Order: sequence, then C-alpha cells, then structure tokens
Amino acid sequence: MALALTFSVQAAMYEPSRVTPPKPARELRAVWIATVANLDWPSTNSVTPAAQKAELLAMLDRAAELKLNVVIFQVRPACDAMYASTLEPWSEYLTGTMGKAPEPFYDPLEFAIEEAHRRGLELHAWFNPYRARHMVARSAVAPTHISRTHPELVRQYGKVLWLDPGDPGVQDHSLKVVMDVVRRYDIDGVTFDDYFYPDRRDVGAEQDFPDASSWERYGAGRGMSRDDWRRESVNHFIQRVYDSIKAAKPWVKFGISPAGIWRPNNPPRITGKDAYAEHFADSRLWLAEGWVDYFSPQLYWPIQPAEHSFPLLLDWWTRQNVKGRLLCPGLNTYNAGRTWKDGEILNQIRLTRKDSGAGGHLHWRMATLMQNSALDEVLRRQTYSQPALVPAMPWLSRTALADKPKLSVSHNEKGTRVIIGWSPSGLEKPSVWVLQTRTRGDWSTQILPEGKMSASWGENAPEYIAVTAVDRIGMASRPATVERVPR
Repeated sequence: MALALTFSVQAAMYEPSRVTPPKPARELRAVWIATVANLDWPSTNSVTPAAQKAELLAMLDRAAELKLNVVIFQVRPACDAMYASTLEPWSEYLTGTMGKAPEPFYDPLEFAIEEAHRRGLELHAWFNPYRARHMVARSAVAPTHISRTHPELVRQYGKVLWLDPGDPGVQDHSLKVVMDVVRRYDIDGVTFDDYFYPDRRDVGAEQDFPDASSWERYGAGRGMSRDDWRRESVNHFIQRVYDSIKAAKPWVKFGISPAGIWRPNNPPRITGKDAYAEHFADSRLWLAEGWVDYFSPQLYWPIQPAEHSFPLLLDWWTRQNVKGRLLCPGLNTYNAGRTWKDGEILNQIRLTRKDSGAGGHLHWRMATLMQNSALDEVLRRQTYSQPALVPAMPWLSRTALADKPKLSVSHNEKGTRVIIGWSPSGLEKPSVWVLQTRTRGDWSTQILPEGKMSASWGENAPEYIAVTAVDRIGMASRPATVERVPR
C-alpha cells in the first residue's frame, strides 16, 4: 500500500501494520418510536414541521448518545402514512387531519432516514399490517382511506376498524404498501409488531371477529377449522412479505415483535394470553421457518414471578430458533421508573447478554429514554459504555465484503496533526466504519457513519489505527491497520 509519509518534525509517522485489533462488540440495541396517538413523536399533531424535525433530531441524538444502533420508526399506524404515499392518506398524527400533508412540506420518513444514517443508526420502518382505524382517532376519515376506497376489505370491530386478514385483497394491499416503501426509501429494515387478528377484549368487542364472508368464500371448503384458516392466512402473508422484500432488496431486514407468550404453558408454568388462539399468530412457526431476519418477542414482564418470568420465556424462545435468526427480546423499558425500579431493565439486559441464543434487545419506547435521566445515565456510562455493531446476518448474502479499506496518511498545513483518511476498496458502499485505536496498550472503538471518512490526532496520536468497513447486513471487511513509527 502506498502511503504519503512526508511530515514536519511535529507530526507522527505511520506505516502499514500486521497488528489485528480486537473484534468490536456485536449487539442489536434498538428503540421503538411510536407515532400512533402521538405516543412518542410528534408530541402533538399540531406542532409545526420545524418543531417536529427538532423533536425527532433530539430523539436520534439521544439514541446515538446512548450508543444504540437501530431506531424502529412507525410509518403506518392505521392504514395511513407518515411519508408521501399515493396508496394511503397522510396520517392525522402529523397535521391533525387525515390526508393533509405537512406545511411547509417535508417527508418525515425521508428526513428520519437521512438523519439516522448521519448518526450511524439503522432506520427500520414499522408497519401495522391490519389496523385501519385506531380507537382514539379524532380526524375525519380521508376520501383516500381504504375504508372509503375499498370498504369491502374493512371490518368494524368494537371501537376500531380492521382489515380482514383472511381476504386476499387485504394481503395484496398491505404487501403493496410495504413494498412501496422498500423500493422508494433507503430503509434498513421492515418491522411488524404484535397486531394480527385483534383481541375482542382490547377493542371492546362482544362478538367474534366478523369475517364470515371471507371464511365462506376462501376458507370453508378447504377442510380446515376457521381458527386454522385464520392462522394460515396470517402465515401466508408473513411469508409473502419476507420473500418479496428479499426479491427486491436482499439487504433490507425483516423483523417481527410478537406477543411474548406463544401459548400458555410454553414453557411450563407460564400463564397469560394465548396469542396463537386469540390473535391467530403462530409466531413460533415464523421463527422456525426462517421467515424473519430478527425476532423480538415482547417479554414485557419482570424477572419474577415465574408465571411470566422474563428469563424462562427468553430461554424458551431461544430454543425455538432452529434457523439461527437474530433473537432479541423486547424490553418493557416504559415501566422503568414507574411501576418498576430502573434496575429491572438493567438486569434483563445482563440476563440477555448471558444467553448465548440472544443477540440484543429492543426498548419499548423512545419517550422513556427521553424522560428517565437516571436510567439514561446508567445505560450511557455502564451498560452501553462501548459501542456495538448490529450482529451480522450472513444468510442474507453469500458475497463477501470487499477487501480491507484503503488508508491514506497526511498532515495539516502546520504539520502538527496527523490525518488518517479511508475509503472503500470496492464499489459497495459500507453502512458504517469501525475506527479502532490503541494508546498505551489499550484499544478503543468508535462506530462511525458511512459519510465519516477521516480522523486526526495531535501529540496524542495513537500507537495503532485500524479501520474496518461493515456492510448493510453486518458483514465486516478485514481491518486496514497502520502503526506509529519513530521519527
């Protein structure tokens, strides 16, 4: 490698080195940003676009400060859009009126992606695949909402409107919405939460879900029970979403965060809602079939008591992960400082790190990390004292990342600072860079956004400097390393 090594007497000198730095930590550290009912962002549906941007930037800054690496941004709360869409109307949670664009105009998803990437964060778009109208919605329904354009696909159920999961037209529409975002926006992932068929108790309904017409048309003659047909409808949709994303952009990750209990007594002693029978969500099957890239069961209970034990459920889920997908429990961080002591979440993170089958965790939700300064301080100084890369997902590509980055060494005009620059060695653009330095025998690590491609030092120039490129599925190149030599 040719390096420019002409320095003034003050500048450090470097030459290529064979020293290998330690591998950086790997852990998915994610946080949900909920837009439905203005839970997290924007704070109200009446703040200006400038204020909305400022609020979102503060959240992304906090995520970066805490050394998180993924934000999960809700873009489709209820068959509406937090982005410019020709398929569904603008969300009322932006402007107070469904169908009304921000004024002055901006695209919140485009803005969120750009600013997240600027901070080295992945941006995953969070969709509710079936909810069509939230129970606390206030705005009039826009003419372009699916309840107006295709009322035959929508069911009134208690206090909500819901798409009928068993109708192929619903599956086609929701898939089209997801793929529109995948194709038009530079997102890093797509995420679904735990809403499939609604639980009557959650929406104030007295009767079973009103899908008799679709059952008679699409399911009754197929030799299966109505419950099994409902589950198969959801299963088919999940598989279609996964396959469609991979056909369009193989590097875009697909994750699901289902209810934390698949079925009561799994494992033994566990009690709670039966998501398999009540939401018709066979989430264990999705994990076993590998229809996800990451899987985050909502383990929103404390470590004790045993009836909803966090470690028991975590252990059970890791044993269902036969395809070796990234398994990351969802944490009920919202309870920290409220009904739980902050230590509960910290202990759950410790337990997750001890489980070899787990690879990270998701915090529910962003508002807590903006309001609980005591928890933030412990996370920043202790739990997340070192940055971490999102674990690699090698099943998404058989192509190895290009060779180690190209390094250049120069100095400032006065010759008092050494400048290390780097660039990709191939045509593929990295997602992030790992910059590692060793000073007085100790290595330190920084994870830098793709656009950051230089660093400089004065008298404190390190002994070794290493740069590694990391692609969008977490695969790392070989490190390029230089070492300081005597002048």
